[in-house]
Amino acid sequence: MTRSLHDNLRGLGFDRLLEKAASDMPDARDRLEYVAMMTEKAAQRVLNATETAGPMQDAIGDGASSLAAEWKAVTEAGFSEEAYRAMAEKTQQYLSSTRENVSLTKQQLLDIMMAQDFQDLTGQVIKRVTALAHDIESQLVQLLVDYSPPEAKREDSGLLNGPQINPTGTNVIANQSQVDDLLESLGF
Repeated sequence: MTRSLHDNLRGLGFDRLLEKAASDMPDARDRLEYVAMMTEKAAQRVLNATETAGPMQDAIGDGASSLAAEWKAVTEAGFSEEAYRAMAEKTQQYLSSTRENVSLTKQQLLDIMMAQDFQDLTGQVIKRVTALAHDIESQLVQLLVDYSPPEAKREDSGLLNGPQINPTGTNVIANQSQVDDLLESLGF
């Protein structure tokens, strides 16, 4: 049966279609692996930048809370030039460290934004793989429609009614094992 199918497909000129599909599938797999790798790298970059920026933001928040509490205590205690000078010095130190932390945080945010550059590249790859899958599917369906027996063609008109909603039906392929059996029966 397999030999007969192969000979018939060759006679109809579909052997080139099958060869193209066989060569395009490994390329599609490689492209999808590339997408997975790029996505993983981008996610890792985002996580690293977020972990780096977190402590900087904590330092800014903790420093502001501490400084506010100390200023409140100094102002409630009454005027003391020495206390005000000490607080002014602490405030200047805090502002200096805040500028540094803000600059470092901006760098981490830029890294997060740049990690998203994978989307442009992977989006193009996904579109190409999707187009390939659609093309192969269309050609295989057309092959089956064109060369199926007349009674099978009449049954196929039910496909226009949408997906199978009765999963217990006898003509439903419900798992990978059944798909493998079907392909094996067709000689693949």
